[in-house]
Amino acid sequence: MPSFANFGNQLYTGERSFEIVRKQKVWYIVSALLLIVSTVALFTRGLTLGLEFTGGTEFRVVSVQTTDDIPGVDAVNSVVPGANANVTKVGTNSMRVQTDELTDDQADAVGAALAKAYGVSQSDNVTVSSVGPSWGETVSKKALQGLLVFLLLVALVISAYFRTWKMAAAAIIALLHDLFITVGIYALVGFEVTPATVIGFLTILGYSLYDTVVVFDKVRENTDHLTTQTKRTYSEAANLALNQTLVRSINTSVVALLPIASILFIGAFVLGAGTLKDLSLALFVGVAIGTYSSIFIATPVLADLREREPEMAALRKRVLGRRSDAAAAAPGRAARGASTSGSAGTSTAVLDRDRTQADDAAEVAGGVSDDPATSGGARPRQTGPRNQPKRKNNRRK
Repeated sequence: MPSFANFGNQLYTGERSFEIVRKQKVWYIVSALLLIVSTVALFTRGLTLGLEFTGGTEFRVVSVQTTDDIPGVDAVNSVVPGANANVTKVGTNSMRVQTDELTDDQADAVGAALAKAYGVSQSDNVTVSSVGPSWGETVSKKALQGLLVFLLLVALVISAYFRTWKMAAAAIIALLHDLFITVGIYALVGFEVTPATVIGFLTILGYSLYDTVVVFDKVRENTDHLTTQTKRTYSEAANLALNQTLVRSINTSVVALLPIASILFIGAFVLGAGTLKDLSLALFVGVAIGTYSSIFIATPVLADLREREPEMAALRKRVLGRRSDAAAAAPGRAARGASTSGSAGTSTAVLDRDRTQADDAAEVAGGVSDDPATSGGARPRQTGPRNQPKRKNNRRK
């Protein structure tokens, strides 16, 4: 069984190839379904915004005797009915209780009730922090501004580096695709969106962009002076670049996903660390979707944009015309090959016959015969030069 390294070498040399660009409609349909699910989740469930965005009061209770959330909810409702208490476990023996914005007196009363419910001291084990809605609005505005500036700078840098706006457009489409699907998954699973989540969103955009730029760099290398040949179209050259970088993308993604998965599944679900959960889920989903988009979305979109150019359309026409002429000439070449093979067989037979006749003639010319009538019943006729001694003249004088 071939190793993964041999598999990568076969992809790089073109000995083995996956038709990714040619099947772009399949990938577009898959992405459309993911986007539809994300849109439905956003409009039906919505995002669970954290306290930093909505404003409110947060209580931290440490060294609790129980990690059940029911005592916390009952304690809040006993002081402020309908305060929308959200109780979650943090770590192994701590609880986080979030409510609507409370006054100072209400916060003190709720803190005392929580200390009693979890069997701890209020002064030593209960902390209170409040966030106003204006601060959350400022955070949201700054996050949106950072995202827009990031996308603008990305478009400018890619356009300058690759000297074409179409690569920048394809990269931005892939980035927005990753961001929207990640946000939709957040809405679907109901994870809380915090400033750590925003940091995770910006991080995955950078990772997705990195992978896309690597693939695009190979596409540019394969398509340099492409119009001077008639062997490949632009889509086929881009597909070769994808296959040549496929193993690298898989290896990079696996190496990146393993530590993120350990943080997500061990740090968040085992230890119950809320901040790690918010950050690691965004990273895990974003890296996976970013790898998918850099291979199955960015490059096919780029190929579709470039194939509409007059030069690339003319190149496609020449390549397909050359292949059509070669296919039409193939039966004639096969027939001529068969005819040549038959003529060669006939010539070989004639040569064998002439060779046999020449051997017979040489044998006769050499005087070799087994027929007694021919040789007079005596010894065979002597062949070769006659070197017999001269007879002496014994005539009497």
